[in-house]
Amino acid sequence: MDQYIGKMLDNRYEILELIGSGGMAMVYKAMDLRLNRTVAVKILRENMMTDDDIRRRFHNEAQAVAMLSSPNIVGVYDVGEYEGADYIVMELIEGITLKEYMEKRGTRLSWQEAHHFMTQIMQALRHAHSKGIVHRDIKPQNIMVLTDGSVKVADFGIARFMDQKRTITTEALGSVHYVSPEQAKGLRVDERSDIYSAGVVLYEMLTDVLPFDGDTPVSIALQHINAIPTTPRDLNPDIPVGMEQICKKAMCARLDLRYPNAEAVLDDLAALWHDPEIVFPYPDPWSVEEEDVKIAPPVGRKSSRKSGEDETQYFRQNPAVIAQAEAEAEELEERSRIKKRNAIFTGAVVAIVAVIFIILFMFYRSFLSQILSPSEVHEVPNLVNMTMDEAKETIARNYGGFFDVTCTKAQFDNQIEAGHIISQSPEGGTSAKGERTEIKVVISSGIQQDDTLYMPSLTNQDYRTAETMLKNEYGVEVSYADRVYSDAIPEGQIVTTDPIAGTPLEEGQTVILYVSQGPENRKIQMPLFIGQDRDSAKESAEQVGLEIGSIITVASSEPEGKVIYQSITAFSEVEPGTVIYLQVSDGSGNDASEQTEEESEAVGEQQEDYRPAQDPTVTEEQTSEPVYQINVPVSQDVLTADMVPEGESASEVTVTVEVNGETVLNMSCETSSNQVTSVYKGEINDITVMINGVQTSNFEYMEIG
Repeated sequence: MDQYIGKMLDNRYEILELIGSGGMAMVYKAMDLRLNRTVAVKILRENMMTDDDIRRRFHNEAQAVAMLSSPNIVGVYDVGEYEGADYIVMELIEGITLKEYMEKRGTRLSWQEAHHFMTQIMQALRHAHSKGIVHRDIKPQNIMVLTDGSVKVADFGIARFMDQKRTITTEALGSVHYVSPEQAKGLRVDERSDIYSAGVVLYEMLTDVLPFDGDTPVSIALQHINAIPTTPRDLNPDIPVGMEQICKKAMCARLDLRYPNAEAVLDDLAALWHDPEIVFPYPDPWSVEEEDVKIAPPVGRKSSRKSGEDETQYFRQNPAVIAQAEAEAEELEERSRIKKRNAIFTGAVVAIVAVIFIILFMFYRSFLSQILSPSEVHEVPNLVNMTMDEAKETIARNYGGFFDVTCTKAQFDNQIEAGHIISQSPEGGTSAKGERTEIKVVISSGIQQDDTLYMPSLTNQDYRTAETMLKNEYGVEVSYADRVYSDAIPEGQIVTTDPIAGTPLEEGQTVILYVSQGPENRKIQMPLFIGQDRDSAKESAEQVGLEIGSIITVASSEPEGKVIYQSITAFSEVEPGTVIYLQVSDGSGNDASEQTEEESEAVGEQQEDYRPAQDPTVTEEQTSEPVYQINVPVSQDVLTADMVPEGESASEVTVTVEVNGETVLNMSCETSSNQVTSVYKGEINDITVMINGVQTSNFEYMEIG
């Protein structure tokens, strides 16, 4: 039996079961008896406890993660020592690693799913890098996939602050399949090293193979330094060009051609999601010719050898292994020469086949298409140099609405006047056949001016965060169009903006945000409005996509303005746009039952035309579980110093509420809102409230139904 199971650490953490193990530590599920919640406890392995360097790295993990507060990073609650054993108490994640997820799938992920995971990984890295922390060990084994599909980055075991000195080469090569070239060389690393490793993870998700593999860690590390992998689209033609570009740029061995930071990766990911056919305007970072760069042969299925398995120990036990690196490098170079010869031959064959195909295609297009596909053909108008209004007017006047014009982005241009079209797809003069054709255009932002602000790309960002940023950093006003349905963009995130990204902004102008309300055929859960005040109820209804029909004031002993009745039962499933009718108290101290007959009839007449066909009365079965309202103050005067890192603004905080070990609220909000409210249905045994990852007891909850 495991020596720790059943033990009590510091009279607080009861070890329940072993749930994972790694090269440095064992991970256990435990019960925090003080807060009555399950946690994960990572305990350093016994054979590591005598190594001061490893103990230092282990404590660095706690130090690093304690500084971070992100929904995409596994949180650390506590750190301690038990009978000489170092341990860290962490958030317990109900899920599996990304490596396990990919292995269970048994095939490559769709590019949309890979995009979903990569976006969350980069959000985690953006937050860590903003605190000056480099993870240094990004790999699928350190990325957790939760049951709701969200991602959390774990194991900051060898994290380093960006201004600290580099570590030894054997430490840098801890997970050699995902190691960056500069790590493999034992050089100092920065945030770009994490981006490279994340690029390898993206490559693996898209292709189901590792970019480099070999018999020894040294041979794999040399490939990261000297070789270029098979391009992702050669292994998976379904990958969009833009996604392959992102993978290549993130995984570029040359630092000057790699993404400079996580924000730049997120910008391209957002642009790709908005337009899957996008082609980014930068050169192929893998095609830059250098004498010391070789083409790696395509790898087969994933290596059966576990990535990162005892590489550090391997180097320490085999100090002479570096000596064989030159021989392996020569072998790799010879394989590269063979690949080039094969590529020339293959290219010649492909070229011949392509010529034959083009001839056949032109024959079909010129002759057979008229017989087999007699659809109406139109010549695509040339819209370059027109404004959007001029383009739409031209199409409406001359083409009978056969074409639609959509602006995909704006970019700087020294020749084309701002607001005019730079390019279009399909190009003017080509033929279009079918009932309707969309013409995608790029708009000029004019010549870039150093003091000019340009509309940022906000697609897939939370609308509240975007509004705050636009007002504070760009000095513009924000308004909202009607919410739009979207199968691709989650509810509450931005679909597009007006003006589009790249457009010059003027101080005080109004920016319109188009926010997703999720898929069109979805259902939403009816909130519990009873107990809220009038304004909060209206705001809650709008946020979930409901419409308020009317709000009637009636006599009641409840405080004035409090909702005492809703026409549709709370927690029921309804369609977006459903109309809800409310009654609020007048605060008179009189119950509705004490109204005069005339007053009752008057209220009844007001409600006559909006009562639902189904009786909204809550049944005894529906009310068998109590309903609680949890209030968390967030105004700046209640925040403690550890909740607001030094040098950061306290205008926005992240509030997390856990009830009975289940997260019922995790949201960012402005401190000017003074209070965050959550509703929980069922008995409450334990409540944990955290602000910016710091636990607080400053909250209250009350039974409201």
